[in-house]
Amino acid sequence: MDRFFGPDGLLAKHLSPYQYRPGQLEMARAVASLLETPEEDDAGQASCLMIEAETGLGKTLAYLVPAVLSGQRVVVSTNTRNLQDQILQREIPFIREWIATDLKVLCVKGRQNYLCLYRWRQIQAAGQAEIQSGGEAQAIESWLGETVHGDRSELHWLGSGSQLWQKICCQSHFCLGSQCPEASDCLLNRLRRDAAASQLLIVNHHLLFSDLAVRRSGYGEVLPRYETVVFDEAHHVENVATTFFGFTFSRFQLLDLCGDVERSDADCREDMRAGLLAAIARLKASAERFAAIFPEQRGRFLLRELIANHPDLAALRGDLGSALEGLGQYLDAMPTGDGPWPQYAGRAWELAGRLATIAGEQFDDLPEEEVSHTYWYERTDRNLTLYATPVDVAAELHAALFTQVRHCVFTSATLTAGGNFRYALERLGLPADTPTLSLASPFDYRQRTRLYIPEASFPEPTAPGYAQALHECMAALIDCAGGRTLALFTSLAAMDRAYAALRDRLAYPLLIQGEAPRRVLLQRFNRETASVLFAVSSFWEGVDVPGESLSLVIIDKLPFEVPTDPVIMARMNRIKVLGGNPFNDYQVPRAILTLRQGVGRLMRTADDRGVIAILDTRLFTKGYGRQFVRSLPPSPLVRSLDEVAAFFGPCPAPPAPDGPPA
Repeated sequence: MDRFFGPDGLLAKHLSPYQYRPGQLEMARAVASLLETPEEDDAGQASCLMIEAETGLGKTLAYLVPAVLSGQRVVVSTNTRNLQDQILQREIPFIREWIATDLKVLCVKGRQNYLCLYRWRQIQAAGQAEIQSGGEAQAIESWLGETVHGDRSELHWLGSGSQLWQKICCQSHFCLGSQCPEASDCLLNRLRRDAAASQLLIVNHHLLFSDLAVRRSGYGEVLPRYETVVFDEAHHVENVATTFFGFTFSRFQLLDLCGDVERSDADCREDMRAGLLAAIARLKASAERFAAIFPEQRGRFLLRELIANHPDLAALRGDLGSALEGLGQYLDAMPTGDGPWPQYAGRAWELAGRLATIAGEQFDDLPEEEVSHTYWYERTDRNLTLYATPVDVAAELHAALFTQVRHCVFTSATLTAGGNFRYALERLGLPADTPTLSLASPFDYRQRTRLYIPEASFPEPTAPGYAQALHECMAALIDCAGGRTLALFTSLAAMDRAYAALRDRLAYPLLIQGEAPRRVLLQRFNRETASVLFAVSSFWEGVDVPGESLSLVIIDKLPFEVPTDPVIMARMNRIKVLGGNPFNDYQVPRAILTLRQGVGRLMRTADDRGVIAILDTRLFTKGYGRQFVRSLPPSPLVRSLDEVAAFFGPCPAPPAPDGPPA
């Protein structure tokens, strides 16, 4: 790897701008060494490597170059589209130009991202109104003469919530397989052939785990066989695996099935139409009776408690299951042909099975250590969803992933908590002696940043007066920075309170999550240098705003999750019965990783400069605070606003208002 990543290597000669980073070379060596593991040494279990590579290290090339040189088929799995675009638009062109000119790379997305020719021809033949306005039909038909795989992202004019696309994309339950009249020209089949001929596949975590789940079921595969998986943004792996190794049953799934069957009843024989519509009507009525027994309160709750308080729920569940099975039987009896009835029947039977799995007779008292899933439900404004969620995905990962591939690399800017990998290794079921590597950011945090934590007199988050003190401190910090602030909150309520308290007080453009799409907010935040963005949840990571527009990151308090969440509660109970400490072993590490993601929004390039402000004195008043502090960048600590003001220098004049604050 020295000839690529060394001080006088290929990158130094041909990649501009480039700066030699010893950590990047060390990471590339570690990945190359892993991929050179002889196959006979694998012993039926993937050789794994976990690497924390902080921002600015250049980790993407550090794993891509050895992956390409290995000659193996490698899947690179990311959590975000932004990272996929970076790989495809920046790293891959460089590798093709200077390292592997004949490299075959393909980005594979979920099948709903591709157009289904059969469904498109059906809609055209029916002359449906949604394609008769705005020239959409002509535009899509022209595009079909140019596109290779029918990827929706190529249609820049198509809105994100397009109802038309929902009708013409490749949904698995509509696929006729080899019986499809368009099978020979199928864009998805072409994608699969090209994927099978590619050495490097770029996917997201959801697609990869969809592939693992399908393989486990024995019903085929989404991706061609691969030898190595590189998980970038690997701190998301457990959460995504949890989704795909669990089960869901929702009101929307039922209504979607009923709607699809009703829209296809024109293809039904006249003597069977009445019976079909009667089966749908019975299913809808049964579904409404079942949903009505669930409390209207919004949120996430354990099913066990609901079942204990409503003995008649079992009868309603049985009636709903019978209605689904009745529809499935009726659809199975439909005459075979080109119609979608077998696909609809399969969906009905699958939903009946999920309902039985989630809300069946599985609530016998088992020892806590033997409970494999937690069963819960979520109420939103429009939907009711039932879940069976694995308490621990380690066994699932072992069976579906670690025994099926030769190598796994897990990398992210945030994998350690308190300076070690124990939490990440345990959650993924990896042995404690799994090779790990922790590589610090090359950015000069000591000279270019400060870490501000309020003085000891500042109230803790649960103390009276905290909200007022928080808002006062935020206002002073934002003035010191001249705006240029990303303010991250641990709850919507806290964000809304701060925004209401400061919107008439601050002389800077104020933006708040929810008032516009995320992309629009970030574009405006980047463009309006003095602006202040109030945000929660998804803005704690993936925000990449280099330069002066982001010079201050404020975090309201340590981001502990709500312990009453059913999945978190189940995992904490499991840790407790196994002799662990749920708070120290689970809640603290998760909060540290979230905090590190938020803190990481400040320094995006070596030229950035600014202050990280964490307005929570528990970092020094609680014993666990030391773990958080050890996990933060090496920024010099300041405890007074005067020191923050001195770091920023003279306060810039606020911008002339164009109107009232946002």
